[in-house]
Amino acid sequence: MMGRIFGKHPRVYTFGELHFFGQLAAPPFSSKTHTKEIEKLASQLFCVQREGYRTHGKAHRFLSDAQTFLTGLTRYPDTPAALFEAFLRHEAAENNRIIPCDQTPRNVFYIGDILELYPEARIINMIRDPRDVMLSQKKKWKRRFLGGSDMPIKETLRDWMNYHPITISHIWRTAVNAADQFAKHERVISVYFEELLAYPQKTVKCLCDFVGITYVDELLQVPQVGSSVGEDQPEQLGINPQRAQSWRSGTNAGELNSAEIYLNQKINAVLMKKHNYSPVSIQPNVASLTLHLLSFPVKLGGAFFLNLDRMKNIRQTLKRRIFKY
Repeated sequence: MMGRIFGKHPRVYTFGELHFFGQLAAPPFSSKTHTKEIEKLASQLFCVQREGYRTHGKAHRFLSDAQTFLTGLTRYPDTPAALFEAFLRHEAAENNRIIPCDQTPRNVFYIGDILELYPEARIINMIRDPRDVMLSQKKKWKRRFLGGSDMPIKETLRDWMNYHPITISHIWRTAVNAADQFAKHERVISVYFEELLAYPQKTVKCLCDFVGITYVDELLQVPQVGSSVGEDQPEQLGINPQRAQSWRSGTNAGELNSAEIYLNQKINAVLMKKHNYSPVSIQPNVASLTLHLLSFPVKLGGAFFLNLDRMKNIRQTLKRRIFKY
């Protein structure tokens, strides 16, 4: 949603989720790279951007586009980092914009790299109630039936396997901790999802000042699409305040069982208190809790297998997402 908001600005071009850091390229991002690898990486970027991160096909079909793009540059990019910047600026210019915006959530684990590699970069970090995040991830596999009709079956299966209350709770904790390391950095700002919904104009104006662009009212006229907890409504424009606290209100109330809420709050107790998310008093259903504990190794193993193609360097990816924070 934040990407769509900024994408409404006449100077900003918002990309789809590119997943450059960690999936297409692994650290060190500033290391010299052979021409063939640069061409391959450029082909992957074109493929993901043109066809979508979750529906893209064979990157080799975009090799000629990549080669044309590379030969047209004033300076040939000899590192993954230089290639990524050149690609972002090229695509933004092709769409008559000058400021590129990458909305990949996983970038939160690479904030330090991004700040070092791109001195002009500004990072907006979104924090959301971990129980709402868990609900969204629990229902993500249903996107195929909520407006994402072009979603491959493999992606639906991956989303289903990725979900487990322990896994999602732990990833929320590592993601928030990763961003908190840069809470005082002048080029990083964190905003609460709930605050954006409650005070959209005030929040977006503040973010525009941070980025260095002029606020315009059109920024708030975004289509209500892409949710995992409700059908797409592209004809409905604006910020939907009902998206806050979805886990315990409206049609989604009760979608998380007592064991899921209990595990989420237990794992994230410290960070929830730090970020003013109040826990609810709850006693988990013993049978449900036992089932979640027993199924965790199975779900974790299945998720690892189905996500192997999303990790350029398995050890580094697991270290950043699971073990570092």
